Amino acid sequence: EALMGELSRLVQAVVRSSSWWERHGVDVCILTLSLLLLPAGFLCLRSAHAGPFLAGIVILGVSHHTLSVKGSHLASHNALTESKAWGKVWAVFFIELCSAFTAEQGTYNHVKLHHGYTNIIGLGDSSTWKLPFLNRYVYMFLAPLAVPIITPLVALDLLRSVKWKTALRTVCFMLLGLYSHYWILLHVSGFQSAWSALLCMLVTRSLLAHPYIHVNIFQHIGLPMFAADRKPARIRLMSLGVLNLPRNALLDWSFGHSLISCHVEHHLFPSLSDNMCLKIKPIVSRYLREKQLPYNEDSYSSRLRLFLQKYEELMVHAPPITELVGIQ
Repeated sequence: EALMGELSRLVQAVVRSSSWWERHGVDVCILTLSLLLLPAGFLCLRSAHAGPFLAGIVILGVSHHTLSVKGSHLASHNALTESKAWGKVWAVFFIELCSAFTAEQGTYNHVKLHHGYTNIIGLGDSSTWKLPFLNRYVYMFLAPLAVPIITPLVALDLLRSVKWKTALRTVCFMLLGLYSHYWILLHVSGFQSAWSALLCMLVTRSLLAHPYIHVNIFQHIGLPMFAADRKPARIRLMSLGVLNLPRNALLDWSFGHSLISCHVEHHLFPSLSDNMCLKIKPIVSRYLREKQLPYNEDSYSSRLRLFLQKYEELMVHAPPITELVGIQ
């Protein structure tokens, strides 16, 4: 662990010299702007013209994914604030209200399991993203459209393992978030029927579902995996089992740097915000290469071709699913 300690000292020196704006402010600003854009998106849907209507779909879809993916991910790691109390508030807001998922189980399965046991078979190996009964084209291009429907159903199933007060709170916030979206579409955006409003909810909430699913499998599946009793040291485990994708303006904004181009940095230092992961990226990449450790990088198109070509190998012949991995 000497290497991890040395790298941590280099990174912490950068963190200590960074301002609040760099540590938290940039990402808080992105999330705030996404919230402020929601009224414009709903009002655009009132238009009878295709241009403004499609603009409303895009605004709502991008804003929803920014709040539900980027916001939930940062909140699960308490990376939005120095306060643990406020961190809990943001976790409930982003994970339950915005994402229709359960904060406790989402945080546990993501932080404790996936990060604690990255690519350890049966624990944090991303097995739950594999659906071997689907063929490659259905899984990669059709199944993601069902993510907005599947997410709350999975959340309700997970509530069986939490205290009843927690389960009641989660159900209330999930219903509040979903019903608020539905009510605004009817009474502000002017949708005339329940089915048209529900269809619009599905479209906006699945607008970026394809890259969401793709990113979750591209960055871990197909990389080295280990048995729990034979895992390497943490720095080697993360350098072997995590991959960075190139920067992309849309995905950087909606998902955050820590899920796209700084995923290696995020797994090594999960409590840092997206902006800080981007700031320490040159330090981490240079250090790993100097120590002759892997620093995995690949393009989105290259990974997509790989998964389509080797779908059976990577996605069907999978280790057994024992735990929900959660947000990656």
